[in-house]
Amino acid sequence: MPADNAILFREKQSFRLAYARVALALPPLVLLIVTLRQIVWHHPWGNPPTSNGNLLFLTILLTLVYIRLTTVRLVTELRPDRLSVAMKGFLRRVRVPVADIRTAVAVEYDPVAEYRGYGVRSGPRGQAYIASGNQAVQLELRDGRKLLIGSQRAKELARCVMEAQRQLGLPRLPKGAQKR
Repeated sequence: MPADNAILFREKQSFRLAYARVALALPPLVLLIVTLRQIVWHHPWGNPPTSNGNLLFLTILLTLVYIRLTTVRLVTELRPDRLSVAMKGFLRRVRVPVADIRTAVAVEYDPVAEYRGYGVRSGPRGQAYIASGNQAVQLELRDGRKLLIGSQRAKELARCVMEAQRQLGLPRLPKGAQKR
């Protein structure tokens, strides 16, 4: 039996949307050009012109926001007693005790059609944590809530949840709960 803090499953996913990175890069890039135009080439921007200090501050701020948004990761960890799903880079995390999970099913889904995109979303299958791809584990909790966790290794995660429940001595998940 693994130690209480042993990690049974861990997956780290990044957002692989090239068009989103380009779209997020546009505001800092435009502001950089405006800043260079005013400070280096001496063509003031605005009437009255914005101060050089304000332009530098906004350029640096938007660049830092861009870097933060492009480094967000979806991290899923299963320990013997709990499942933790977090958007690293944001203060968004959910922890679910393994004992509270009724079913864990590996599913395919359409993130854009069903959840209107990626990130922390709500949709027809409950709350969702989505980074990339179309594979996920659909959890149904004992209180009736549903949680969809995007995973590139969905079948393995569902199997590990079943194993964690078995190790806790909980009743087995219904047959077919691992995959659909």
